[in-house]
Amino acid sequence: MIIVLKPRITKRQENSVLREIKKLGYEPHVMRGVARTVVGAIGDEKKNPSLEKLTTWPQVESVTPIQKRFRLVSREAHPKNSTVKVGRHLIGGKKMQVMAGPCSVESEKQLMETAHAVRKAGATILRGGAFKPRTSPYEFQGLGEKGLKLLAKARDETGMPIITELLSQKHADLVAEYADILQIGTRNAQNFQLLIAAARTGKPVLLKRGMSMRIEEWLLAG
Repeated sequence: MIIVLKPRITKRQENSVLREIKKLGYEPHVMRGVARTVVGAIGDEKKNPSLEKLTTWPQVESVTPIQKRFRLVSREAHPKNSTVKVGRHLIGGKKMQVMAGPCSVESEKQLMETAHAVRKAGATILRGGAFKPRTSPYEFQGLGEKGLKLLAKARDETGMPIITELLSQKHADLVAEYADILQIGTRNAQNFQLLIAAARTGKPVLLKRGMSMRIEEWLLAG
């Protein structure tokens, strides 16, 4: 369900609504807009009590049942286009952001030369793989944490935020410690436990469309 709060309410009034949503068995997701704050309540509407009683609360403007599959990204929840702030850059805004860099971080010299080259060419975000999936287990698998540290050094030198691929749940916190954006590759686009681990880091996630994946499956994975 989508709960729209009235403008200019206090933080205390907002928190009381969130507590009530949790009390009734739903998980609230707060989305703040310029004029309104919208709360997406995720839960089983057949098992849990209805949230429509919140319409009587003075700080609530409306409560709308949403029976669509894409609840958190629906236009009811997000009337405006979504944007993601990464450093001083805005993804989804009027200016196009270019992410560029080496597929795999192989050495400090290789990464630094490439980082400065792509920045000079107009890139705003540096990409590079510290952990790399390969067809053969005997091929180079990436530098791991050493690669993450090199990416962080390149960010310090160039001022560009970094995006790198997350391959394993156990590496989620480590990669999030260094990266500004987490990338999920096509091989892991339906690895839901990995997607959950990536979301829990709080970092923006770039989700590539999986192999043989329908558009609907791709959207639901997000």
